Amino acid sequence: MNLPRRRFLHLVAGAAALPTVSRFAWAQAYPTRPVRIIVGFPAGLGPDITARLIAQLLSERFGQSFIVDNRPGAGSNIGTEIVVRAPADGYTLLLMTASNAINATVYDHLNFDFIRDVAPVASVGVVPFLMVNPSFPAQTISEFIAYAKAHPAQINMGSAGYGSAPHVFGELFKMMTGIDLVHIPYRDSYWADLVAGQTQILFAPVISATGYVQSGQLRALAVTTRTRLETMPAIPALDEFVPGYEASGWLGVGAPKNTPFEIIDKLNNEINAALADAKAKSRLADVGVVLMPMAPDELGKFIAADTEKWAKVVKFAGIKLQ
Repeated sequence: MNLPRRRFLHLVAGAAALPTVSRFAWAQAYPTRPVRIIVGFPAGLGPDITARLIAQLLSERFGQSFIVDNRPGAGSNIGTEIVVRAPADGYTLLLMTASNAINATVYDHLNFDFIRDVAPVASVGVVPFLMVNPSFPAQTISEFIAYAKAHPAQINMGSAGYGSAPHVFGELFKMMTGIDLVHIPYRDSYWADLVAGQTQILFAPVISATGYVQSGQLRALAVTTRTRLETMPAIPALDEFVPGYEASGWLGVGAPKNTPFEIIDKLNNEINAALADAKAKSRLADVGVVLMPMAPDELGKFIAADTEKWAKVVKFAGIKLQ
């Protein structure tokens, strides 16, 4: 059958547009079934609590279930790899944290490249840390640095384990001040030893440390954000004593690479809108999260810069895990 040229071209153009139309329609309909949010940490910790709040907000906005799936282990790498290997259809998401940026250099043989294999979807916020110590001769950052220089390798610094955020935040402090602290990694809680004075310094999330500070069991020497926190204006920022120091945890949502942009954009818009709600802001503040909304490409640049930053610290400290 011979077709007029105009009719033939019209059919070719229509056929070529079908994948785009189909993809757009698929994204418009998303989600049509439950969505999993993988969390690489145990239930009850900050990332899990944040993920459950995000899941609830998205369930309400989409009218479809968003379910938190805890897959802890290997510093959150197990959960991350599950997402990397999942279909790129928007139905498996990752609750990303600063650990992902740190792990990229800490671990020698990961089966994935976090920046290459996980697509940024939306930022949730940053998690400020406090530098805290018990009863101790040094009561300010300046006094602490002077004491540490006068007593090298005589001050114990606790952490949640090799390569954890408290560890690398402390290593950044050592790198920028030239002091020598003895790292004491803990598998379980470090609080008892810190309060008892067996360890003399710790970098801990604000939400975890605040109770000890308010009760007088620990002293907050500084906050690790670049500027003072509105909720704790009396506590100085470390940057005031060590110019350029900044070390915060962060939380965001990611998806497998090649997830359609239309789905990523839709999720980003809905997450940002959900977090703009006053009740959501309040609930995140209760777990120590300061909101930091970003577009996907902006979040990608932020993660790349954070990964590069911690790579330098990890190499300086010689931290390596298998």
